[in-house]
Amino acid sequence: MATAAVAVVDPDGVVAWIGPDGTLPWASVTKLISALTVLVAVRDGVVALDEPAGPPGSTVRHLLAHASGLSPEDDTVLSPPGRRRIYSDRGYEVLADIVAARTGTDFAGLLDQTVLEPLGMTATWLDGSAASAARGPLRDLATFGRELLAPTLVPGLMPEATRPVFPGLVGVLPGYGRQAPNDWGLGFEVRDGKKPHWTGENNSPATFGHFGRSGTFLWVDPVAGLACACLTDRDFGEWSIQAWPPLSDDVLREYA
Repeated sequence: MATAAVAVVDPDGVVAWIGPDGTLPWASVTKLISALTVLVAVRDGVVALDEPAGPPGSTVRHLLAHASGLSPEDDTVLSPPGRRRIYSDRGYEVLADIVAARTGTDFAGLLDQTVLEPLGMTATWLDGSAASAARGPLRDLATFGRELLAPTLVPGLMPEATRPVFPGLVGVLPGYGRQAPNDWGLGFEVRDGKKPHWTGENNSPATFGHFGRSGTFLWVDPVAGLACACLTDRDFGEWSIQAWPPLSDDVLREYA
C-alpha cells in the first residue's frame, strides 16, 4: 500500500488527520453522494420516494435501499421488491437515469450542482457509474462526513435515510457474507447488529455509511458524534477486514 489517509470529523470539522490528501477512487462510497443527490431531487419534488421505479412493483425507495430485486449488475430481476436485500449497482444507475431524465441534466452534472458545489467538495467528480465512479481527495470525503453529522441539504429526510428501510430483510453484505438482517437506509448502510462488520465493536448500532472496493470507507456514528473517512490505493481484502474494525475502535476511544 503506497497511500493511506484517514480523517476524523466532528460537527465542527476535522479533529484528526493522518496521511496525504491525494485524489483516489471512492468505488462504492460513491453511492452515498449519489443517494444524497436523489434525496435532493426528492426534496425539490423532482421524484418521489414511493413512485414506481425499476422492476414492476419497485419504487425509488426500494432502489435506494437495495430492495428492488434487481441483480447486482444488470436488469435481471432476482426477487420481488421488498423481499430480499440484493446489493445492486444497477439499481443506482437506474435511479441516476430517472433523475437525469426528469431534470434534463446528466447525473454527474446534477450531483455537482446539488451536492458537491454546495458543500465545497470542489475536487471531487463523478466519471461514470452513479454506483461506483467518484474520485476525490480525503478532504472532500471528510467534508461529506461532516455534512452527514450535521445535515444542511436535506435535514428533513436524513433521519429516514439513515435508519433501516424495509427492516429485517436478509441479504449478503459484500465481503462479509449473509446477514440476517442486512439493514440499509436510503443509500446508507446501517450497522445495526451486523456481525461481522467493517466498523468497530464499539460503533453504535446507529452507525451508517459505506465502504468501497478501492479500500475506502466513510462511517458516521451519530451517538459518538463522529465520522471517520479513509482513502487508500489498495483494494479491499483480508487486510481491510482485519484493520478497519480496530482502527474504528481506536478512533472512538480517542475522540468520542
